[in-house]
Amino acid sequence: MKSPVTLVVGASPNPERYSFLATELLEEKGHSVYPFGIKNGFINSTPILTIWPEQGSIDTVTLYVGPAAQVEYFDAIIHLAPRRIIFNPGTENPVLVALAAKNGIETLEACTLVLLKTGQY
Repeated sequence: MKSPVTLVVGASPNPERYSFLATELLEEKGHSVYPFGIKNGFINSTPILTIWPEQGSIDTVTLYVGPAAQVEYFDAIIHLAPRRIIFNPGTENPVLVALAAKNGIETLEACTLVLLKTGQY
């Protein structure tokens, strides 16, 4: 059985970016990943997708875009109805946290990499 899918918002083909490292580590740890970015590219052999996923297909959204860039995704994220949203350092956004709470979505201000490396993911 496949693991629940994590949507990585802000996926980048740059191996120095945290979104690249998170996608890589999620896959290494056996998690299914949907790396979403604004540009085509690859994270190792995994393509970065530029098409938003379908409602009901995502368990966790992990954010690698800042609060200003998140605004255009508010409705789309809420529409996905994920179980949780992870706000990585620098992506904290009280407006999206409030929207998520209003829609029964758990939020977590944490580092996806740390959660994975410490077995808390």
